[in-house]
Amino acid sequence: MKLLNRIEGGFLLSVDKVVRIGKLFSFYGKLLTQKQQEFVKLYYYHDLSLGEIAEQKGISRQGVYDNLKRSEEALEDYEEKLKLLKHYQRIEEEIEKLEDIRKRIEPRLEKEELEDLKDILIRLKAYQEGELV
Repeated sequence: MKLLNRIEGGFLLSVDKVVRIGKLFSFYGKLLTQKQQEFVKLYYYHDLSLGEIAEQKGISRQGVYDNLKRSEEALEDYEEKLKLLKHYQRIEEEIEKLEDIRKRIEPRLEKEELEDLKDILIRLKAYQEGELV
């Protein structure tokens, strides 16, 4: 993903926006049309410019821009309705708090208790990342 700000079509593309769209895409990307998915991947993940995508796809820069704009709006709309990213971030914050507590109380725990707590934290992180079913 892009790490630096860049001006595209007169608009500043911020790192925060790139990160947000990337996260939204990871949750809701499959809900976009195949064409929208492709354009988002080319623009946000492969760092192609509007002009490069337009040339590759044989359409105008405006066509690429419009497709990306609709895609971004759809992703934001899904998040507004389903709030998966919001819940994901809250769970992430709570896991971090648990990890901090674990570190503080670690000296007072028996070895078995500490291992149980570590195992729970590992499973929670895996669930959050969708690694366990």
